Amino acid sequence: MTYSSNVLILRHGESEWNALGKWQGQANPPLTIKGKKQAEIAGNNLIDTFDLIAASDLERATETARIIASHQPNTNVSLHSELRERDAGPWEGLTRNEIELKYPGAISKRLWPNGYEHDETVLQRVLPILHHFASLNEKILVVAHGGLIRALDRSIGAPDLPIPNLGGRWYQIGASITYGAQINLVSANAEINVE
Repeated sequence: MTYSSNVLILRHGESEWNALGKWQGQANPPLTIKGKKQAEIAGNNLIDTFDLIAASDLERATETARIIASHQPNTNVSLHSELRERDAGPWEGLTRNEIELKYPGAISKRLWPNGYEHDETVLQRVLPILHHFASLNEKILVVAHGGLIRALDRSIGAPDLPIPNLGGRWYQIGASITYGAQINLVSANAEINVE
């Protein structure tokens, strides 16, 4: 089967734990008022019309996607657990300073604790659903999480850049008989001005 689609993957709006500087992982804090406003502005500012909007089933991504979808004609949001943020294990709910106190040097040395979901595991659950979306040959918006986007970037050798709330990337996702399944970064600068 041959297919290719451009997929915009955005990080959700600011959550309550983002505002507190806490690592979220798969915890489920809601959007802040600022996060809701960011999603509203993003919905107004998105030039593209999407055939499909998919989101992580975590509240911060779901709510962001639904707010954006309210600005898209006849577009519903489908929720997918495969699009969740990586599990941060015992780091969920901790600030960077708290992690540094409990696990000195672990972040800078990339020494992840037991229960932390590594890039390979994230990709094993994310890539099949992204390829499914791409096989629909539609214009697709995915609202997900920074850790997921960074895992995708690292898997294709793209620069490991910070991803602000409502920042994201355009990827070309496809497959062909000759080259098999592929994912390519089209644009690393898909940040929507939400201030």
